[in-house]
Parts: sequence; C-alpha cells; structure tokens
Amino acid sequence: MRGTAVAAALGVVAVLGVQGIAGGSEAETQAQKKADETPSAYSAGADEKGPVKSEVHKLSLKSKGKGEAELSRRSTEPFGMLGVSWPDPDAEVGGTIEARTRDAETGKWSDWIELEPYQPGLDGERPAERGSTEPVWVGRSDGAEVRVSAGAAAGKLPAGLRLDMVDPVAEGGAEQAGDDLNAEPAAFAAPAVDPGPPSTVPQPPVVTRAEWGADESLNDEDPIYLPGSTVKAVFVHHTASGEYVCTESAAVVRSLHVYHVKTNGWRDLGYNFLVDKCGTIFEGRQGGIDQPVQGAHTYGFNSESTGIAVIGDYTDVAASSVAQTAVARMSAYKLGQYGGDPAGTTTLVAGATQKNYNGDQFTAGQSYTFDRISGHRDGYNTQCPGTKLYPQLPAIRTLAAGPVQNLKVTDVGGGAVPGGSGYESPGPVTVKWSTTTPSSLISRFELLVDGAPAATVEGNVRSATTTLTPGTHEVSVNGVHQSGKAVSVTAATVTVPEAKSYFPVTPKRLMDTRTGLGVPKAPVGDGGVVTLQVTGVEGIPATGVGAVVLNVTATKPTAPHSYVSVYPDGTTRTSASSLNFVQGQTKPNLVIVPVVNGKVNFYNWDGTVHLIADVTGYYMSGDAAAEGATHFPVTPKRLMDTRTGLGVPKAPVGDGGVVTLQVAGVEDVPAGVSAVVLNVTATKPTAPHSYVSVYPDGTTRTSASSLNFVQGQTTPNLVIVPVVNGKVNFYNWDGTVHLIADVTGYFMAGGEGASHYNVTPKRLMDTRTGLGVPKAPVGDGGVVTLQIAGVEDVPAGVSAVVLNVTATKPTAPHSYAAVYPDGTTRTSASSLNYVQGETVANLVIVPVVNGKVNFYNWDGTVHLIADITGYFSE
Repeated sequence: MRGTAVAAALGVVAVLGVQGIAGGSEAETQAQKKADETPSAYSAGADEKGPVKSEVHKLSLKSKGKGEAELSRRSTEPFGMLGVSWPDPDAEVGGTIEARTRDAETGKWSDWIELEPYQPGLDGERPAERGSTEPVWVGRSDGAEVRVSAGAAAGKLPAGLRLDMVDPVAEGGAEQAGDDLNAEPAAFAAPAVDPGPPSTVPQPPVVTRAEWGADESLNDEDPIYLPGSTVKAVFVHHTASGEYVCTESAAVVRSLHVYHVKTNGWRDLGYNFLVDKCGTIFEGRQGGIDQPVQGAHTYGFNSESTGIAVIGDYTDVAASSVAQTAVARMSAYKLGQYGGDPAGTTTLVAGATQKNYNGDQFTAGQSYTFDRISGHRDGYNTQCPGTKLYPQLPAIRTLAAGPVQNLKVTDVGGGAVPGGSGYESPGPVTVKWSTTTPSSLISRFELLVDGAPAATVEGNVRSATTTLTPGTHEVSVNGVHQSGKAVSVTAATVTVPEAKSYFPVTPKRLMDTRTGLGVPKAPVGDGGVVTLQVTGVEGIPATGVGAVVLNVTATKPTAPHSYVSVYPDGTTRTSASSLNFVQGQTKPNLVIVPVVNGKVNFYNWDGTVHLIADVTGYYMSGDAAAEGATHFPVTPKRLMDTRTGLGVPKAPVGDGGVVTLQVAGVEDVPAGVSAVVLNVTATKPTAPHSYVSVYPDGTTRTSASSLNFVQGQTTPNLVIVPVVNGKVNFYNWDGTVHLIADVTGYFMAGGEGASHYNVTPKRLMDTRTGLGVPKAPVGDGGVVTLQIAGVEDVPAGVSAVVLNVTATKPTAPHSYAAVYPDGTTRTSASSLNYVQGETVANLVIVPVVNGKVNFYNWDGTVHLIADITGYFSE
C-alpha cells in the first residue's frame, strides 16, 4: 500500500535495479532470483514449517512539545520490521514520521526512513484498532531512533505514540517450527469449507500459511467471505517497503501478519496474497486459497475483490518480470473461478465516499467501472502500487489473459534443409521457436502439419519433432495460453519425396565401440550418445538416403537394466527404445532408422555398454529410388527349422558350420527376389558365447553378425538379407546351435510393391498402461489386437508396419510371442522368444489386414510394448 519512496534510504535501488527491467528473459530473472536467495539472519530454514512464534517489542515516544515527539537513539531487542502506532485510529498525523535503525550485524545506522500512515477502517470497525503507519522491513536490527513532527499547520500529535518492532523469529521460534508439522490445528485456525469453484486456469504454486509459519493462535475470529461470494476484481499493491533478499520473504510475511493483528488490531493479515520479487506467491489472509475471502486492502472496495501485494517499494524501481508473472497467474486463477476476463472490466459498488489518486470521486452505494486487474490507486487516494509498478499493470493483464505473445519460429531443421521455395526432408523435421510469454502461463505448444496437431509439448518446451509423410506440407506452431487462447505462426513449407525404395547390401560392420570403428573407442556411458556417419560409408550413397537398416548389438552392459535408442541425428529423441538388455547380457536387434545429416545417434539409458552396428541395407528417395526394390509383405511362415529338418538338414549347425536355405520360389516368395525379411531364432546353443551371421549365398561372409547368444539362451532377431542365387546362408561361430527362420516379407525390383515411409519412433501399444489395448498382461494363449491404420500418422491402406516389439515380465519358464496380420490364421512362426522375468525386444515387419495386427502369447502371462518406426504403403 505504501505511497512514498523509501528505496533510496534503504538502498533498494541497488538490489532491485536489474529486477526492474520489465519483460526481461527468464534466464535473467532466474539469475537475479539466485542472487536474491542469499541467506540472512531471517532466512527460512529448510525444515521450517508450521507456526513460528513472533514478538512485537514496543517503545513509547516522548513528547517534546510544539507538535514534536521522539524516541532517542538506543539499543533494542532484535527486530526486522517496524512501524509507529497510536491508540486513536481516527487521529491524524499531518506532518512527518521518520525512523532509522541499526544493522544488527554491521552496527551501521541507516538513513532516515519516512513512514506513511494507514487509512483507518481498512478491516471494518474494530474495537482494538489502532492508528498506525504502514510497516517497513529493515532486516535484522538491534537499535532504533524515531522522530515525529506535526508540521507548522497540523496542530497536536496523537497521544500515546509508540514504536512497534516485530521480531519474526522470537527466541526459540525457529527451533520449534520444524517440530510442529504434526501438531494439532491451532484453536482458531480457519474452519473447513467446501472447495471453491474450479478455475479456467491452473492454480499457481502458493506457499501456504503453514509453510510460511503463520502463528494461527493470533487469529481468534473466523474469516469473512465476500457478500456475493464472487471475486470480481483484483487490486494490486506494494507493501513492506525496504531492502530484503528472497530467503527472508517468509519472515517478511510473518511480520506483516503480526503487525496487522497486534499493532493494527485487525482480524488477520490484510492482503489475500503476497508476491516477492523472486516470483514466490504466499497465502495471506486465512480462509482458503480457493475461497472468496474478504481482505483488508482497498478501502471502499474490499467486499467484491481480492488483494495481491508485491513485497517491496515500487516507487522508483519496476517490479521484476517474475513478480509480474506471479501476479498475473494468481489474478488469472482467482478471476477464472468466476468467469472474469483478466483483460476485461467490471463494475464495483463503492463502500465509502472518497477520491482516488487521479481525483475521481466515488460515492458510497454507487457503481463504478474498474479494470478486472486494477491498482490500489484506482480505488483510493494513494500512490500504491508505486509509480513504476502501476504502468506495468497492462502487461500483467496481457500475461494473465493471453494469448501467447511474440511467438516466432527460430529454426527449421531435424532433417529439413532449404530447398526450392521452402524446405526438403526425408521425413523428420524439427521446429524451434521463442516467445516472450513466461512458460508458467503457457498450457502447451502444438506442432501443426497441414493444420492438424502432429506433436504436442509442454509450455516450457521450445521445440518439437515429427516425421512427415511424402508430399508437400505446411508446418506451423500453435501456442496455447493457460486461458485457452491460441495463436499460430507458420514455420515452413516442407516437401518429402514420394518414392522410397530398398537397396540391400551384404552385411558390413559400420560401428564397434570396442575397437573405435566409426566412433570413439569407449563404451557408451550413462545417458551418453554416440553419433555414427552412415552415408558415404561402405557403399552407402552420400546423398538421397532416407533410412538405413542396421543390426545393432549391445554387449558388456554394466547396469542392472538399460536400453538403447537409435534415432536420427538432429532430431529430438523420443521415449521409444530400440533394444533392451540386462547386466552382462549380449543382445542384438534390427533397426530401421531415418537418416538426417547423413548420421544416426545411439543413446544409452543407464550404466555403460559397448555397441556394434552392422548395415544390411538402406532406403533411397528421389530419382535414384527407381532402381531399388519395393516391399511385399507375407503372412509370417516358417521356412527353416534345424530341429525338424524343415528347409535344411535335421541337425544343429556346428562350430564354424554353414547351412544354406532356398528362399526364392518357396512359401509365396517369388523368383527374382532382391532381399528377404526373416525372423531368425537361435535356440539350444552349446558354446558359452557365439553368434550367427546371415548373408547372401555366393558372397564372402563379412565380420557382421545377425544375432548373438550365450549357452542355453533362445534369441530371436529380424534380418533383411540380400538374396543371391535364390538362397541365403547361416553361419554359426562356435559350438552348436539350432536355427529357425520365419519369412515375413521380401523385396523386389520393379516398383510394383510397397514403398517404405519413415516415422519418428512412437509408442503405439503398452499393456502395462492400457495404451492401444486393454491394461492387462497378455494371458496364456491370449491375443490382443492393435489398430495400426489411422494411428500416429499411419494412413489407411498401409500394407505392412515396422514395429519394435518388447516383451517384459513374462511368467512362464519359456514362451514366445507371434505378431501376425489380423483376420488371418496364425502360423507356427514366432516373432520373439523369452524366459521368465526377461525383457526382450525384436523388430517385426508384419502385414496389416483390416488396419490391424495381432499379438499372441504362447504360455504364462507377459506384458507387450510396441513402438512404430515406419510402414510400407503402395
């Protein structure tokens, strides 16, 4: 409420100067907040919750005659806030009231501080009310001096003048505060009431009375609620002028509470809410944050409004951006409970005849128009909330009402590069933006593709990634304010080439962190990322590559549980995982990952792990795609099983042994096939460690592995292998092992099949949470059906989908899952195998029938997760 400047006397300009830059960046305000969190004698303790006992020390002033009184300079009990009071609330001091204090730490005396009298009757007719000045925060002090002058024409001074000094932590108060968390409620704590009406905006974080240490034993009366039970306006104030650091804010609020009750004789602290310069909001007058509590803040207009006071003096300095934001959030919440537009106006009935600061006359009982968010001076003759804070009210209204301000796109990338009149991308695109609206006032941002949301992020995020389908798209960003108001800005026109064809290659090793191949020689650390150049390497073209097919193997992991995500360089990693593993395990999995900047990234979640990547093919777009192969899905069928002699001799594959499987012309796979998609499973291996390589017949086997396993383990993995002579070979490195191969599709040149389309990895199904399917494990012999077409950018008419499927928490000693097209008869083919308690992931490429695919579990129960990485469509 304070209307006179004390900043110079207390050095506030030096403390608040940076804070006064309206509209400063969040980084600036957070840096200033850190500076203002310096501990002091009255800083809140980490465990300081519950009531904190405070004391008011009182010293009488001595009359000097001729309209003057004084308190001579002296030592005092410690205190942090002061004011001058007198018994008759209607008595006026027409001259000046000044005080100065001695710093308890340095012993230095302050300059003289001018104190401004309160308006009487702010809390109604009160038998214990005293006349007083507004209180001033002085920090921990142990000396005081006061002088009062009635002035030449002011007449006599009020009788009984005294100095009131509030110590917000009386001796023993801080120690007992932390012990009261489970104490019984104070005798006069606010009674329980029904919840207030919901608001159209979220309630901001508020430090409750219990948290700032309110001594509820001071409050011996129930709170009063607004007669109409409606908050129609918010009046903004400043209060407790003086130098403070934000760690002292709770002590300042406690001091105000004590001063208003013990000195002024009010029922409680006058303001409904208080905000410090670091943007922390404190609950003021008791009765409920969500309730229409009547405060004592704006004389004549308390009965239809709520009061928010910013701690400090804002006569010579502006309020910080975080303080403005806090006022806006609290105002929007309270007005939103009653349908009030923070940028609008309302009518209030005057409760007293008076003038405001601008000289506008109010007559009791008459109605007047006010901004929904007004300053104290709009309703009463005072400078409050200060000549610097008052001009900030329009900005506060805009912050509270929305929309998001100055939304601008700052970068388009993540695979998109300038081309033509816009951008071109193999699919992935990342958009970054900025805004001057604080994050706390923003509900969300949406990345729009052709007007429809493609990705949604929280209000504190400034980028989003999606993968576009072939064609030309308009990409824009939509910012949604907490009020619900939205504003959009165009990002770019992005074109994705239409055709995407497959080019198989003989498996070759591109990366090995054990040897330093392709990346530095070192395990990938906890939360670490390594980036692999894939274009222009080992026969992969330097340009035009839309995606690459890699067999990724994790080995020597140190964490009890971890996973690896393989994702396009230059894009934001999603929650999707590519392979899961446990400590000491060696696990392979095939990935099809879009290529951005010619690179792909490998992220490790926990511990350390060595990673190996072998390329088996790539997808091209543009003119070069015409020479590649397109995809033809088939219902999964078993082509090979060394246990039964299907496709090859009935015998395990020996140490260094090779078996050759005819694939062309078998089980709907035609002659002339370029590559075949096989789910290969190794079972009953006898060597402590071994691996299998699947490679084209008639070629020299490279060092690339297709699946790795240990003794007794059953391990599946998807392979896409070129076909030469109509056959593929299976090599076992050590010991003996039985091998099984199930075909799920093939590639042929000529462009008559389906083209591959990248999708940013996204989770489509999780039986643990109920995503996509019911929330329950898949039972013994159970089937769940997942809708694919029309979900997460997958169009209708899709012929096959690429899913990374993970099984976790299986209960049977041995089981498997089969992923197959809906509306078809399940065959004996398996997609992934697992044992009790194991987490296993495997890539599947499965035909889509009726827009859906089915997931079958053979034995026990298991939770299944499916992440989409792409699809095939004609």
